Amino acid sequence: MSGSTRLATARQGLTTREAAFLLILAAGAWVATIKLSRGIAGMPGTMGLGLASFVGIWTLMMSAMMLPSVTPTASLYARTVVTSRPARIAGLVAGYLGVWAAAGLPAYGLARMIGWLADAHPAAVRVLAVAVFAACGVYQLSMLKDKCLAHCRSPIALLLRYGTYRGRFRDVRAGAHHGGYCLGCCWSLMAVLIVLGTMNVLAMVGLAAVVLAERVAKHGRPIGRLAGIAAIGLAVATIWLPWLAPGCAPRIS
Repeated sequence: MSGSTRLATARQGLTTREAAFLLILAAGAWVATIKLSRGIAGMPGTMGLGLASFVGIWTLMMSAMMLPSVTPTASLYARTVVTSRPARIAGLVAGYLGVWAAAGLPAYGLARMIGWLADAHPAAVRVLAVAVFAACGVYQLSMLKDKCLAHCRSPIALLLRYGTYRGRFRDVRAGAHHGGYCLGCCWSLMAVLIVLGTMNVLAMVGLAAVVLAERVAKHGRPIGRLAGIAAIGLAVATIWLPWLAPGCAPRIS
């Protein structure tokens, strides 16, 4: 075996271990999320949480849902790294999750609005639920969604760009940049999650499966389009069946 072949084999082994670590991290986030959901699942809106607590739990949930789908990109990125691989991949993941943590701020705003409307204006919160489902469906079928998903499915061009980054926080920047495209792909699906119930574990599993399939499955884009059509169908059905939006149900005193 030549020296270059041995080096390639060793680097492949490292990326495999790092991918396994990310998947284990995601599994741990799932376990923690499920345990937390036992106490607050089924509560509408912000689930009685303040902004800091909500964003913390939101970030945990996004770690569970999104890390499996970013693992292939992180593995490709690792192959471009020569030294300090664990630290640099940690920086990439930190930047990526930082974007999703920031997304927790508008998510909190939406959840708080839903919680208030659910108690004060039940008819209005149903309209909001229908609007969120419909917006998700339309966005899933849009060209902007296609553009963001194309980068997530084939990040080679992005990886070449990240190779030009310099400075102490280059990996964090790369992770945040990729996270921005990922957020562009998935923001509407996460809005649907809030309407279905922020800590609705079954909804989390279903949406995470859609996200993963969109990125890694051979027919990922058609799967995303089917999800969009399903969201539009859910919007129509919710007009007559409000229980389809359990996250918008009034609190029981």
